[in-house]
Amino acid sequence: MFDKRRISVFFAVAALILAGPASVLADDAEPDSASTHMLQAEVALQADHYLRAAQEYRKAAELSEDADIARRATRTAFGYGLNDEALLAAQRWLELDSDSDEALAYVSQLQLRVGKLREARDGFRKLIESGSNPPDQQLLSLMAGFADEDPENVDKLMRMLAKPYQDSALANFAVAATALQANDLEYAKEHALLAASIDPEWVRPKLLYARALLLGGEQDEAIDYTARIIGDDPDPDPDARMELAVMFMSAGRDDDALSQVNQVLLEQASNTDALRMMAIINFRQNNLDAAWDDFEDLLASGRHTQDALYYLARIADFRDEKDKAIRLYTQVTGGDNAVFSQRRASALIAFEKDQPEQALARLDEFADQHPEFAIDMVLARAMLLASLDRDDEALDEYDRAVSYRPDDEGVALGRAALMLGMDRLDDAIEAYRTAVKRWPDSAMSLNALGYTLADRTEEYREAERLIRKALKYDPDDPAIIDSFGWVLYKRGKNEAALEQLQIAYDKFPDPEVAAHLVEVLSVLERKDKALELLTAAEEKSPDSEQLQDVRERFFPESP
Repeated sequence: MFDKRRISVFFAVAALILAGPASVLADDAEPDSASTHMLQAEVALQADHYLRAAQEYRKAAELSEDADIARRATRTAFGYGLNDEALLAAQRWLELDSDSDEALAYVSQLQLRVGKLREARDGFRKLIESGSNPPDQQLLSLMAGFADEDPENVDKLMRMLAKPYQDSALANFAVAATALQANDLEYAKEHALLAASIDPEWVRPKLLYARALLLGGEQDEAIDYTARIIGDDPDPDPDARMELAVMFMSAGRDDDALSQVNQVLLEQASNTDALRMMAIINFRQNNLDAAWDDFEDLLASGRHTQDALYYLARIADFRDEKDKAIRLYTQVTGGDNAVFSQRRASALIAFEKDQPEQALARLDEFADQHPEFAIDMVLARAMLLASLDRDDEALDEYDRAVSYRPDDEGVALGRAALMLGMDRLDDAIEAYRTAVKRWPDSAMSLNALGYTLADRTEEYREAERLIRKALKYDPDDPAIIDSFGWVLYKRGKNEAALEQLQIAYDKFPDPEVAAHLVEVLSVLERKDKALELLTAAEEKSPDSEQLQDVRERFFPESP
């Protein structure tokens, strides 16, 4: 195996030579040539400087007439999620190869990703009109490629693309599906019913209508509607039974859901979608032995392998079979659970096996093998380093992540929280204020700043204003309700604080919320209830520093 550190040193030396005076270069070398930027891009990649690499590849593309270089620049930046760089490179690629559908597809998708919807519409319209399948059919094909994009932008784009095909069941279904993803439930229902009226034999629009009912809180109506679809059909579509099973699961009726799944398996023993759902139901019901067998069967089928590996890892984790869990988590290399799985595997390696360097190396290795998750692994490194109390290193990783994802609110708030944990209070508050300016309508940022001011400063009036604003955006979030109760307590409104904290604790019995409740109860001289709550919370979270602190302050003599 090559020593990556030696390779990096080699390329670093090459970079120094290239960055030096022109006289250091060979007589025929150009300091600002495509080949120079290509080499600098490779140097940057070896050093895991993804943004620099994308920039250098893009510069190479701009200086070259070779469409292959622009293609490579596009794919590199796109793979790392560096959308602005990817769009510039893709536009250069299309400029060099105007007949390339692949280049046009990249340009169009990146325009969608950065919010240039009209430009994206024009590009996708060209692709649709030049395709071999009917245009309305191609709208459905596009949906699969939009899975990771912003749902609201996709919804707007799909409505524009589908406008010429208003009499098509396929087009109406497509706009209904994207509206559902964007949570525009009324529009989704309207166009699902329209699709069903145009093609009464097609079941999928009806199932989508039922799903919209479910998401709108009309649970019983959704179940009845889907049950009628099944009952009215002498040979019901398995998809309808599967949809009904999902609805039963959402209603907490797992046994009814399992009944529908078993019926599908009775009719189609090889239906792996049904097998997957049966496995998930058994997992939800804590029937871990049955779930293990189901997921092993699913794994053997070759379908839904990433889901199977993930749940098998979870079961091994629950059983405290840490080596098996690590082995399974590390095999989850794609899908929605890949990032969590790699983070969990690294945490087990670091803390259960006491091998922190190997855990960090595991994250680096995964990033090298799967560049689409490379920036997620930068964040994973930051979180792991923070857990290891290596805060300065963690902050460096957060700074890298912010440079890659400047528009990611979660990254910005994670960095601010780390600085707060490092007792860099002024820096943390400044970072939270920056987040509130950047995302003024975000309950998450408003609450983070408000709670910090309430908990760590005496700026209670401003804190309350921020938290009240956060509540307007997300009135049911227990974390924000807890913050509201805490700032009321800080302002001396103890009875009102107690009411809010109790609501928060009922929704989310977190040790920090419990500590807040215990403190307010104690100040209100309700010591017996406070001690009862504290003891119960300590049984659930014996290592909580917040609970330990409140015990030392209010019950120093109690065992």
